[in-house]
Amino acid sequence: MIRTVLLASACLILSAPAALAQSHGAGHGTEAPAGHGHHHADFESGRFHVRVDGQGPDVIMIPGLSSSPEIWDSTVAALGGHYRVHRLHIQGFAGAAAKDNAEGPVAAPVAEDLARYIQEQGLERPVVIGHSMGGTIAMMLAARHPDLVGKLMVVDMIPFMGAMFGGPGATPESVTPVADQIQAGMANGPDAAYRAQVESTISSMILTEDLRAGPLEDSLNSDRKVSAAAYRELIVTDLGPELSRITAPTEVVYARFNDPRMTPEITDGIYAAAFARLPGVKLKRIEDSAHFIMLDQPDRFNAEVEAFLQ
Repeated sequence: MIRTVLLASACLILSAPAALAQSHGAGHGTEAPAGHGHHHADFESGRFHVRVDGQGPDVIMIPGLSSSPEIWDSTVAALGGHYRVHRLHIQGFAGAAAKDNAEGPVAAPVAEDLARYIQEQGLERPVVIGHSMGGTIAMMLAARHPDLVGKLMVVDMIPFMGAMFGGPGATPESVTPVADQIQAGMANGPDAAYRAQVESTISSMILTEDLRAGPLEDSLNSDRKVSAAAYRELIVTDLGPELSRITAPTEVVYARFNDPRMTPEITDGIYAAAFARLPGVKLKRIEDSAHFIMLDQPDRFNAEVEAFLQ
């Protein structure tokens, strides 16, 4: 039953990020000026730059597709400066120049540069928290560099999105043709009515109406080709076989899928099956939220984060 309902509603569930990426403008954006009110880590990378706030144990936060570090503002404020929070701003997203992300995959190279960041900055097994595509990057990091991650939190992401496109028995190879088609449409499709598409998508991903403006601006200021390449990569990447390599204590926080047929019980079953190969993983569903849980349910989400950091 889980597979049947999931596959029947896959287009609706995943249309939000797809439409969001498809509707982005083609400009590469510009970096924020040096005096824009926060500290950037001294780290050379063409994949991302890092905003650093607070003092204390190290926590890395990774935003999702076409998102900015500002999605974590409420969480950082809730931590009260008692942690040193490193927030990635991925090149090509939310006004940052595309740089090395202008061609080829995005998530996997970001994960590798993040491993280098941890080592070069001398971070001792930091906590890593990733939302959506940021969750994929966090899982890549924890599976491929297990000694570098102290704890892992994945927010509203599963290890293999391709299963939602390819049906039972889907593999990265079997979903590659559809991923290629989606990427081409996202990168080269017409720009007409793109703002309406973005607004519709943001509305479906954030229930709290007065918090949509920031993510809307981020998506409009993201590089269309970078978003398209990153989305394709997510579809064809299956991290399921790598989950057993993760040694860090892991928690997955998620919302119910945005489809009336997807009951909480079905959603729970999907996540349990998706993470079955990760021993000891803790799965927690947060009610009354869409994809951006940290915006729709900040108090509950921030409490989960604070408890996880203990």
